[in-house]
Amino acid sequence: MKNLPIIQAEEFIANVLQANKVPAADAKIVAQLMVKSDLVGADGHGIFRLPAYIKRIRAGGINLNPNIHIEREQGATALINGDNALGHLVMNRAVDLAIEKVKQHSVCWVGSHFGNHSGAASVYVRKLAEHGYIGIYMAVGNANHMAPWGGIDLLLSTNPIAIAVPAGDHPIVLLDIATTVAAYGKVKVAAQKGESIPDTWMIDRNGQAITDPRKSSEGSLLPIGGYKGYGLAVMIGLLAGTLNNAAVGKDTIDFNAHHDLITNTGQTIIAVDPSAFGNQEQFVERVITLVNDLKASSRLPGVNEIRVPGDGAAKSMARRLQEGIPISPELKESLNQCAQECGIAALDL
Repeated sequence: MKNLPIIQAEEFIANVLQANKVPAADAKIVAQLMVKSDLVGADGHGIFRLPAYIKRIRAGGINLNPNIHIEREQGATALINGDNALGHLVMNRAVDLAIEKVKQHSVCWVGSHFGNHSGAASVYVRKLAEHGYIGIYMAVGNANHMAPWGGIDLLLSTNPIAIAVPAGDHPIVLLDIATTVAAYGKVKVAAQKGESIPDTWMIDRNGQAITDPRKSSEGSLLPIGGYKGYGLAVMIGLLAGTLNNAAVGKDTIDFNAHHDLITNTGQTIIAVDPSAFGNQEQFVERVITLVNDLKASSRLPGVNEIRVPGDGAAKSMARRLQEGIPISPELKESLNQCAQECGIAALDL
């Protein structure tokens, strides 16, 4: 592993995007948001995805001059039409709108459709928490990799959910999970590295475990918590997909297999102002108290520490801001192949 400095990563991504006719301002925003995924350790959602995005752009599957606009608006709610833009641009607009609306209404719900893959869910709720708001994010994944509980037809995606709660000067309490045991991006990273995957991640059509990520197309990701994770994936699909008139179920497009098709990705952002329920500072104090109580609680034998949601991301961010993003030889080769095709300088690591 070699580390890629953050500034260099952002510049590389922006240069690749601009070489493929993405406007400079948009390329800069997307690059910054992609790197934020890498910063928190979501390696399957950051710079790793750049070659796939470029394939979609070159195939005409992305609108590079979109009119991202509010299609419907009523009180504290809004529906954004992403006009098939790069997903990061759509969600960046959705979060900005959520911040505007939560200031006015104390709570808001912003849905979007005709978006695309936008990286780690935590990126968007983190921004809300940094402004002092509670943030909730839900999305329909960009390919169906999970069957209904007890079935074999791939009708659901990893459908992630993220929740961020501000904690003052302490690390944001942040949960970012797929509704499958593992996000499909982790399977793709393992395949790229030539590594096996745990036998708890996927099963084939006969219910047998898959450990070779290269055979992932032959099976289904398993939901978290058995039937409970399946149920959660269904409900997220309804709230982020069906409600937003976005693709879900059989209408979901596999953006890895069909680079030229419009995915109509559905996503939802909810923002809540804690001050609507009482004193903001006292709320933060109560959050910190719970976190401290959890971390100070008695541990099982062999357990060194009790962690809370967001601990790992906070540590990863602090380390990677200093050291850079770990780049495997396989990822470096993929990125430099992309650079060569775009006519820009390769990564020198």
